[in-house]
Amino acid sequence: MVKFIKHKWMAFKDIFKETNDINEKTVIGFMSFAVMVLFALADLITGYFGKDLVVQEFIYNSFVIITLGSFGIAGIEKFASKKE
Repeated sequence: MVKFIKHKWMAFKDIFKETNDINEKTVIGFMSFAVMVLFALADLITGYFGKDLVVQEFIYNSFVIITLGSFGIAGIEKFASKKE
């Protein structure tokens, strides 16, 4: 069990290395998108029960901006990268 936890911790630390296979911007964009989807599901569920889900507009807009920015930057990097 300790070996499994140590392996997972080492894998987590590898994310922050300069050379890794994970695109951090895509991970952040996906997490932000997941929060937006959870918000939409919660809004649908509370609407079904006749209650309003009150969330400040600037909070939702912040997640939209983070999602679009993360995926936009990752997309630009993908197409503008040097082809060697």
